[in-house]
Amino acid sequence: MNKLYIGNVSAEASEEDFETIFEQWKIPHSGPFLVKTGYAFVDCPDEKAAMKAIDVLSGKVELHGKLLEVEHSVPKRQRSCKMQIRNIPPHMQWEVLDGMLAQYGTVESCEQVNTDTETAVVNVRYGAKDQARLAMEKLNGSMMENYALKVSYIPDETAAAEGPSGGGRRGFNARGTPRSGSPGLGARPKMQSDIPLRMLVPTQFVGAIIGKEGATIRNITKQTHSKIDIHRKENAGAAEKPITIHSTPEGCSNACMTIMEIMQKEAIDTKFTEAIPLKILAHNNFVGRLIGKEGRNLKKIEQDTGTKITISALLDLTMYNPERTITISGTKEDCGTAQKEISKKLTESYESDMAAMNLQSNLIPGLNLNALGLFPSGAPGMGPSMSGVPPPGAHGGSAYGCSPYGGEGTFWASSLSASSQPFSGHPESETVHLFIPALAVGAIIGKQGQHIKQLSHFAGASIKIAPAEEKDSIHRVVIIIGTPEAQFKAQCRIFGKLKEENFFGPKEEVKLEAHIKVPSFAAGRVIGKGGKTVNELQNLTCAEVVVPRDQTPDENDQVIVKIIGHFFACQLAQRKIQEILAQVRRQQQPKPTSGAQPPQPRRK
Repeated sequence: MNKLYIGNVSAEASEEDFETIFEQWKIPHSGPFLVKTGYAFVDCPDEKAAMKAIDVLSGKVELHGKLLEVEHSVPKRQRSCKMQIRNIPPHMQWEVLDGMLAQYGTVESCEQVNTDTETAVVNVRYGAKDQARLAMEKLNGSMMENYALKVSYIPDETAAAEGPSGGGRRGFNARGTPRSGSPGLGARPKMQSDIPLRMLVPTQFVGAIIGKEGATIRNITKQTHSKIDIHRKENAGAAEKPITIHSTPEGCSNACMTIMEIMQKEAIDTKFTEAIPLKILAHNNFVGRLIGKEGRNLKKIEQDTGTKITISALLDLTMYNPERTITISGTKEDCGTAQKEISKKLTESYESDMAAMNLQSNLIPGLNLNALGLFPSGAPGMGPSMSGVPPPGAHGGSAYGCSPYGGEGTFWASSLSASSQPFSGHPESETVHLFIPALAVGAIIGKQGQHIKQLSHFAGASIKIAPAEEKDSIHRVVIIIGTPEAQFKAQCRIFGKLKEENFFGPKEEVKLEAHIKVPSFAAGRVIGKGGKTVNELQNLTCAEVVVPRDQTPDENDQVIVKIIGHFFACQLAQRKIQEILAQVRRQQQPKPTSGAQPPQPRRK
């Protein structure tokens, strides 16, 4: 991708003219200039030199009265799905860019290109040629924050290989294997697909971090190859402001340390005498695994780095702010080492959860998992979960933006079929008995009952721990009463809490047993003829579904159905069984007599 096309070339231009221009701007080239009528070609030694030529010369340098146009030289057979977008505003939010690109088709990859320019450059690959062509037409020359975007094709090494096989007239053989660094060959390594580093900094230091006309923050961004958002306008009057850093783990750490250095220097200059600890924000869903059982993980980090680490209380969480503040005290170098270890743990938790989500989310079509607040909204394919504006006191610009126990959106409506809705139009309350390890009761209840109260409040469900049936019982029953949405939220957090508190191994899937009661006359419908329905349920949901034989119905003429499996399997099985019950209820509704007419009012 190092061959350049130079367009809008004057008829008077010569090879010597281009030699002079490239020498003047200190742009290396690895071969002679091939000058044609109206255009020219040249090879650069590497991609960095090619990018410099494009950035410095294209649309900026005149030759014999004509502004040169410089871009990658792309053979027609490689003008496929890949393009390069240049001159992107330096402080543009990645989410905005993602949304803009998605308007024109499926974005398979989007990679930032490191350049010496102030503006950003990305290489984008679309899923189809027509999508790339449409994006090219719409975006090239369009204005964003007073910056005119420049879009051009870049060689798509896989285009030839993807052509029709077996003698198709447009098929081409690839000229060698694609480079291993080709963005189209692997998973999308977007900067924002990794969990970002979130910091809290004293408000009085924000100006120094930004610098005059943004010079300091631009310098940090450039040196550390990171994208940094300072949320200074949100939460007016707050003593601290959040900063979000998107980059590689190394880039995040370097940017964090540079910001710490700036704050310490500013503290000396302004005679600020208080210590400035490093404060990191982390989603509550990951904090339990960071702390570890009996605090072992956190203690080890403290011992290894010589730092003191504290984490804000659960009581500080709100519906709009699911983040905990991790405060690291020590020397700057020790704080930096601790930050790396903490970020590593958080990233491991995030990747583990994302892997589980990607494996199971297809079980409940249409479900907006992000509305649960379990995963950062920067995760691939996941949009913002809340449209409301955070009230005063919430961390402005939160990377997560939703409740630790679930958003208030209508995410569950899309996954509920009409058959699970009662005739009044409002979701019916359901009762589920969830069996958890007896040793986990304290973790679910929390200190002075705070965790179970908070969980109940956010889920909108009644949640109680039933007394132990036997003294040495290894399981306890959590009784959850609420709508399908409340059930989903509450059970999801209970499964998550057990994982966070290490009641299951790091590679062990959390599987629990849930009991729901069904009318005894409907049990046969759940089982089906010859067990057909229950077998289909198990195949569909990946859960074990058991209707024990020879049950004696309770005082309400109900029997138990047992469901055993991981969270998504349990949920889908519960929903499918409720659909069956809804069908049974509808069939039992008295049908209006055919031909019956409502009474007509008398005419006067």
